[in-house]
Amino acid sequence: MVKKKLMQLREKQLQKKEASENAVVPRITNENVAEHREEILSGARKYIYPLQHSKHRIVVLTVSLVIATVLIFFSTTVFLLYRRQSSSAFLYQVTKVLPFPVARSGNTFIAYENYLFELRHYIHYYETQQQLSFETEAGADQLAAYKKRALDDVVNLAYTKQIAEERGVSVTGNEVDEQIRIAREQKRFGSNEAIFEDVLRSYWNWSINDFRRSLSNELLVQKVTRSLDEETEKKAGEAYAKLVAGADFAEVAKQYSDEEFSRDNGGEFGEVDPSNRNVSQQTVDTLLRLPVGQFSEVKVIPYETGYALEIVKNLEKTATGAKGAHIIFRLKDLAATLNDRKEQHPYRLYIKLPE
Repeated sequence: MVKKKLMQLREKQLQKKEASENAVVPRITNENVAEHREEILSGARKYIYPLQHSKHRIVVLTVSLVIATVLIFFSTTVFLLYRRQSSSAFLYQVTKVLPFPVARSGNTFIAYENYLFELRHYIHYYETQQQLSFETEAGADQLAAYKKRALDDVVNLAYTKQIAEERGVSVTGNEVDEQIRIAREQKRFGSNEAIFEDVLRSYWNWSINDFRRSLSNELLVQKVTRSLDEETEKKAGEAYAKLVAGADFAEVAKQYSDEEFSRDNGGEFGEVDPSNRNVSQQTVDTLLRLPVGQFSEVKVIPYETGYALEIVKNLEKTATGAKGAHIIFRLKDLAATLNDRKEQHPYRLYIKLPE
């Protein structure tokens, strides 16, 4: 019986082998290659289609998450800037990248980043150097005043830039470098580069580039103020022409100078050295660079709460500095021109400051 089953199994195996050997292998030619390729691909599609469907769902889900994240981020940022008026370091960095406006004048938008740039250095100075807490009632009132001041500053600067563009006034990098040189040589921010940067960071949380930006804005205001006051420019030109022609400096000072303190003394303001803080740093730098007996060209300087034109004369060298005299031509305040411009071209604020 067993022998019979083995014989049957052997016979089946031989039949399978014989059928396999007699099977016809399809021949692929140029005429039927497309047909065979389609046959192979059709067998694979049942695996490919589910994979493609999964990829499509992943792409749709990812795009949806990105859009939702962007919308949430944008909405939160708008709320914090315009409703809460937050001035955090994170939001400040956001406004450096995204041009959120704080105000608008005509077709010109005033960047929120400009406002935070001004406000944050006020806050940093009074928190770190004056130990002022803005959590107290007095501190909150002070912060409200700083916010208004910072906003006024950036709005006025925007109008000043418009005037500068109209009058072809600009500030070069060399002019900014010159102001930094003066500050460094007079050690107004320390005796070396490291201390200079540390003072900027400690007092105003500024980098060198931030300081350059502030200087550039200040110089632009100076130059625009000068360009608008043609009457004072003419007066200074007349005085300078008389000096060039050989007139006595003291007599010209008595005739033209707008500074009562020194005018009656022939413009003399005493002895100064590089560390002097009672005279503008530009005046000190000009005086110390002049040869004895020589006078400078007409230059614009910060003066009291505004700006003035100045001619400086070196009267005498001293052991630590020099004795000098100057003629001051007070420039008209830019505020009147800016106020007129604001009436003619009103601006719109996008934030509401507390009264």
